Amino acid sequence: MINKVANSIEEVISTIEDGSTIMFGGFGGAGVPYELINGLLNQGAKDLIAVSNNPGYHYEGIAALIENDRIAKIMCSFPISKDSYVFLEKFKEKKIDLELIPQGTLAERLRAGGSGIEAFYTPTGVGTEIAKGKEERVIDGVSCVLEKAIKGDYAFVKAKKADRWGNLVYNKSGRNFNPLMAMAGKITIAEVDEIVEVGELDPECIVTPGIFVQHVVNRRGL
Repeated sequence: MINKVANSIEEVISTIEDGSTIMFGGFGGAGVPYELINGLLNQGAKDLIAVSNNPGYHYEGIAALIENDRIAKIMCSFPISKDSYVFLEKFKEKKIDLELIPQGTLAERLRAGGSGIEAFYTPTGVGTEIAKGKEERVIDGVSCVLEKAIKGDYAFVKAKKADRWGNLVYNKSGRNFNPLMAMAGKITIAEVDEIVEVGELDPECIVTPGIFVQHVVNRRGL
């Protein structure tokens, strides 16, 4: 019987090693797997490469990992906001590296990573620092740069509901980057609000099929 429901967060993240690439779902505060991030903070892995839309706010979520010098590099679209002071401090101190990625390019690099596409051409970033060191090509008269797919050792995602097979349903804007990251992670761990019986989820509402998910944790049962 397929059962991807884990007993605890500690159990499913215990094998994460230093230097791992971890993708963190979320857009602003929506769809952020806070409990998984807190578990990782306690677990102690360091020198991590983080992939996220942003570096977190205040001292919560990814910002807590940055504050404790767990993240060596972050790949994101919006590194600066009025509440991203932890990242700014560490960046100025040269304690964290940044790879700035336009938001649409980030989404497509994740989609490519989960779809078996190793790279693609896009006009976004041509003539800017983003294109530095990247292959360029003119396609139908349009200058493009080559962007490589993003794949992660782990994907931390947040969903509204799951069944024991790992099928996921998201809550409105909480969907954001989560489905793309779930596909692109070698090991995808889903933090969910509710776990239901197989067959209770409307197949038309399932966004992430269970084939992409290895572990499910019920955050309300923690």
